[in-house]
Formats: sequence, C-alpha cells, structure tokens
Amino acid sequence: WDETHFGKMGSYYINRTFFFDVHPPLGKMLIGLAGYLSGYDGTFPFQKPGDRYEQHNYVGMRGVRLCRLLSSWLAFLCLSVQMLELSKSLPAALLTAFILIFDTGCITLSQYILLDPILMFFLMGAVLSMVKCNSCADRPFSASWWFWLSLTGVSLAGAMGVKFVGLFVVLLVGLNTIYDLWDLLGNLSLSLVMFGKHLLARVLCLIVLPLALYTAMFAVHFAVLNRSGPGDGFFSSAFQSQLIGNNLHNVSVPE
Repeated sequence: WDETHFGKMGSYYINRTFFFDVHPPLGKMLIGLAGYLSGYDGTFPFQKPGDRYEQHNYVGMRGVRLCRLLSSWLAFLCLSVQMLELSKSLPAALLTAFILIFDTGCITLSQYILLDPILMFFLMGAVLSMVKCNSCADRPFSASWWFWLSLTGVSLAGAMGVKFVGLFVVLLVGLNTIYDLWDLLGNLSLSLVMFGKHLLARVLCLIVLPLALYTAMFAVHFAVLNRSGPGDGFFSSAFQSQLIGNNLHNVSVPE
C-alpha cells in the first residue's frame, strides 16, 4: 500500500500537481526526481496495490536509482561507524555490516518505492558524521572538523526532511552536543572566548544550517507544485489563487 501512496506522490511532482501529505517533502521529491531522470512520465494512476505497471517505467523510482542505491550505502556507513570510530574492531564491523546486508527487512524495503531507505541513509549519515566530528575533537576548527560538523547538520536536515521520525537522530546529536559543550565548559584551560566560538560553531552548523535547508526543501516543494490538485482544499483561498487550473487562479483575494 505504501508504494502505491508514495509512487503517486512522485507522480504529482513530475506532473507539478499540488497535493497534501503528512510527511515532509524531501523523500517524495527525490522519488519524483528519480522517476523523472529514468524516463517515467507520471501517468501511472497508482490506484491500488498490486496493479501492473505494464509499459510504465517504474524502475528508477523503485530501486535502481534511489532506494536500492541508498540502501547499498547503509552497510558501508555502518561499517565505517563501527570499524573506524566505535569498536575499533574489524571483525565486529564486518559482522554488523553482514547482518545489515542480509537483513530481510532492509532487503524488502530497498525493493519498493518507499521513504524508509532514504530515511535510514540520512539517519546513518548523521550518526557517522557525529562520530567522525567527535574524533576531530583534538583539532577543533580544522577543515575536517568543520566538514564533519557541517555534514552532521546536512544529514539532520535530510532525516527531518524525509520523515518526522528523524527527530530521534536530532535528539541523539543534541544530547551528544550538550555533553560535548559541558565537557568543554569544565576545561579550565579553555577561555570563555574559545568556548563561545565552540558554541557558535555548533549553533551555526547544527541549528541554523539544518533549519535553512529544511525551509529550502519546502520552498522547492511549493515552487514545483504550481498546478491545482487534490491538496487545494487544505489551504487558503489566497494560496489557491496561485495554483494553475484552480477556480480561483489569478483572482484577487482580499486579506
């Protein structure tokens, strides 16, 4: 059923038809983009689960370009986190990656048009970036330190932009940041000015950057979906007047 739902959302983006959904737009935009790049024209109705795709090119949205590609990176990310930073053990890292590769749930999720592989990619990316940033604690404000801190913020925006369950990794990174700052505050050899720089860097990369990217996702969402569709009724008359094909299109609506 979920493939029918998210496949239809991807078709809406290809046809630029406005709709309303409970999830943030990033994952669905990526699905629509994968379909567009692979030659899908957005005409399949996605009426009920089990309908045959027939001549419609669904391969791009279902796996080769997106869901399966991102799922294949999960094992690599998991291996990097386990081997390079946490366990320091190659056997433990290989065992973790092996379990993930042959997990029935992950294999199944990667074969359909779903948001979960995209979400898991950004979740694991955020954890990896956070751990790598922690490993650069002995050389703060270096190029690698800024890179991993910024990539953590980008991954947080990606996780939140796919599903709101991404809040859990935001909580994880937030607790890690609080612990890190508390440890720095207790370092008597560190001046308050330097502590302020550490605090400002984290505010910029872990709060301002993710919020800016999250807002930009919705800006793209509303710019692409400029045609009247099934989501019109959830919004004001003034908003509906901006949608091509709506009965109120280009009508002057008072405040």
